[in-house]
Amino acid sequence: METEVEKKIRETLKIISEKNVYPDIKIVEGGISSKPEFIINGKRVLSFCSGNYLGLANNKEVETAIIKGLHQYGIHPSGSVLISGTLSIHRKLEKEIADFLGKEDAMIFNTSTMANMGVIPAIINLPITSFFSFFKIPFIKNDAVILSDELNHATVIEGCRLAKCERVVYKHCNMDDLENKLKKHRKKKMKLITTDGVFSMDGDIAPLPDIINLAEKYGAMVFVDDAIATGILGKDGKGTMEYFGLKEGVDIIVTTFSKCFGVSGGIAAASKELIDYLRITAKTYIFSGGFLGALACGVLKSLEIIKRAKVERAKCWENTKYLKNRLQEAGFNTLNSETPIIPILIGNEETAIKMSRDLFDRGIFSPPIRWPAVAHSQARMRFTVTCQYSKEQLDKLVDNLIPLSKKYRITQ
Repeated sequence: METEVEKKIRETLKIISEKNVYPDIKIVEGGISSKPEFIINGKRVLSFCSGNYLGLANNKEVETAIIKGLHQYGIHPSGSVLISGTLSIHRKLEKEIADFLGKEDAMIFNTSTMANMGVIPAIINLPITSFFSFFKIPFIKNDAVILSDELNHATVIEGCRLAKCERVVYKHCNMDDLENKLKKHRKKKMKLITTDGVFSMDGDIAPLPDIINLAEKYGAMVFVDDAIATGILGKDGKGTMEYFGLKEGVDIIVTTFSKCFGVSGGIAAASKELIDYLRITAKTYIFSGGFLGALACGVLKSLEIIKRAKVERAKCWENTKYLKNRLQEAGFNTLNSETPIIPILIGNEETAIKMSRDLFDRGIFSPPIRWPAVAHSQARMRFTVTCQYSKEQLDKLVDNLIPLSKKYRITQ
C-alpha cells in the first residue's frame, strides 16, 4: 500500500516532469569537467560552470602529489579522527593553511559543507555538556542570536538552522539593516554574524570592514565562508581579509579545497583555543571518517602553487574583466558581480532552463541557476571564469548568447 509520503513524492515528480524543469544532470565522458572543454554524450562542449579558477584541477604537480600520497597513505581513512587519530600530513596542512589565512590553527573537514554545518551550531549549542556530564556549563543557545546575510550560501544557512537559537536575516550587504538588528539584540550574550566573503550566486564581495566594525561595536563574533575568495581574492590570494587589507576582526574562516585548490575538502581556521573546542564539539568532524592523506598531499602542493600563482591570478582577472565588459556591452544585467562569478539575470525559471538547453545545443555547457539556489523570479545563467579560457572561447559564449537573448527577450 502506498504511503502518504510516497504519494506526495510521486505527485511532486509528476508536476516537475510535466513542466519539463527537472535538472539536466549530464554524464561526463573521457575527462574531468574542470577543463574548459570536455565530452558529454559524445559531444564536445565548452564549460562555464567550474570553480577551477587557477587551473589546479588539471595541474600535473598536484596530480603527482596525490598519486604519491596514495602509495604512502592508502585509500581508506581508517575511522574518525577522535577514534583513529590523525596523520602528520593533516597537521602539516592545517598549520600551513592557518598561517596562509592569518590564523593560529585550523581543522580539516571532508567538505566545506560539513565545516559550515558543524562549526556554526557547535559555537551556539555547546554540546560539550552532553559529552562530559561533569561540566556544568549553561547552554548559550537560549541567550544567543545569529545574524545572517540573506544571500549567504545554502550551507551557511543550513548551519544556522542547525544552531538552536534565534536566527535573524539581514538585507544583503545592508549595514544599516545589520546594525538595526544588532541594536535590537544587543543584550544577547552571544551574537554571531555570518557572511560569505564572495557571494556565490551574485559574485559580489561582502563589505567586511563595515561588518567587523559593527561586530566590535556590539560585541559580536564574525564567521566568514571564504570558499570562493581563497586563492583568487587579494594580492596573494589569501581571500577577503587580504583584499580589504585586514589582519584581524574575523573569528572563524571556512574555506574549500574544491575551487582554487583544485582538489576536494574543506577547512575551518580560527584561534587555537576555538579550534581545540571545535574538535570536540563539531559533530560533522567528530562523526565522520578522516580526510584522506593523499588528498592532503594534493592540497599542500596546491597551496604551494597558489602562493606563487601571480600569472594565473592575473589571467583569471583579465578574463573576468573581458567577459563582464562584453556581456554588459551586449545589454545583459550582470547584477553587482565583482569577481570571476558573473551572472546574467533571466528572471523566469523556465526561460533560464530553455536558454541553457539552447546553449548546450550550440556546444556550451552552463546549467541554469534557479530556486532554491536563488529566489523565485531571480533565475539566471551564471558563468564562472578561470585562467584557462582564451578570448576566442569567451567570445564564443557571448556570440551565442546574443541571439538567444533576443529570442527570449532578455535584453533590449
